Amino acid sequence: MLSKLVINLIVLLLIIDDISHASWEEWWTYDGISGPGFWGLINPQWNMCNKGRRQSPINVEPDKLLFDPYLRPLHIDKHKISGTLLNSGQSLVFRVDKDSKQHVNISGGPLAYRYQFEEIYIHYGTENNQGSEHQIHGYAFPGEIQLYGFNKELYHNMSEAQHKAQGIVGISLMVQIGETLTNELRMITSTFNKVIHKGSSTQIRHLSLKSLLPNTEQYMTYEGSTTHPGCWESVVWIVLNKPIYITKQELYALRRLMQGSEQTPKAPLGNNARPLQPLHHRTIRTNIDFNKNQQQNCPSMYREMYYRANKWTPELMSIGRGQYDSVFNSYKNQN
Repeated sequence: MLSKLVINLIVLLLIIDDISHASWEEWWTYDGISGPGFWGLINPQWNMCNKGRRQSPINVEPDKLLFDPYLRPLHIDKHKISGTLLNSGQSLVFRVDKDSKQHVNISGGPLAYRYQFEEIYIHYGTENNQGSEHQIHGYAFPGEIQLYGFNKELYHNMSEAQHKAQGIVGISLMVQIGETLTNELRMITSTFNKVIHKGSSTQIRHLSLKSLLPNTEQYMTYEGSTTHPGCWESVVWIVLNKPIYITKQELYALRRLMQGSEQTPKAPLGNNARPLQPLHHRTIRTNIDFNKNQQQNCPSMYREMYYRANKWTPELMSIGRGQYDSVFNSYKNQN
């Protein structure tokens, strides 16, 4: 194991001069010598990838969640937007048109500022038991869709905000296999055959982010980082407590995407998930009250309790099932 690490470091030293003259954005991957374990070793500007203590993604342990009754519902503007879906060779990324006159604002929830939506990252696995970056009680979903926005009240754009405190919001939508229920997700999945190779792109018009989100006001939130280089610790993460669904056929089409060009396709684009990062004593808050049906305290007492540790067991995953499955139920159904 040690000799392998030494060999990798020697290879890094041999190629570092060539890399320094190339684009760092082209260099990094999710595997091997350019994978997550080396992101912060070669490029000093990415040192948070190795040294940071508020990194993402994380594993969400339900019994460690703190119930916060003052967390507000998340608000996303209803405006429809247009943009470009791109196979970057590392991920499938949707970016809103820069000249768009309609901006989608994200506010409420745990956010102290208004954020302007900028891009979507799609993470997925080549097998059904992996793909999502965040996990619930050690359970990985087949995929995860992440919506990013920048703090428009303090900063001018994403490039500036990603380095700054409270700069970015990340909204995590877990992706489960099932019947696709929203036209918005179909608008995205129907274009997969147009972005098979690196550098290929296609336009998506009149997309409603609000309609893309699952029908729930429940979420978990914590302070973390971007999950791609340079791992900046500027993200307020919001993990929604309900998955969205993709069909097996759509997932098969997604798994046909490649990291390379048509001439040199390289490996499949899937498995583009950064490994889980240590929590380092961070607090994960939630507006999900697992204890609600277990106690008979009057509402005024709940208001005075402020933060409360949830008492969670697998049986409590059925809370909130009613009209939908929560991300906790997705875990339960697999175990």
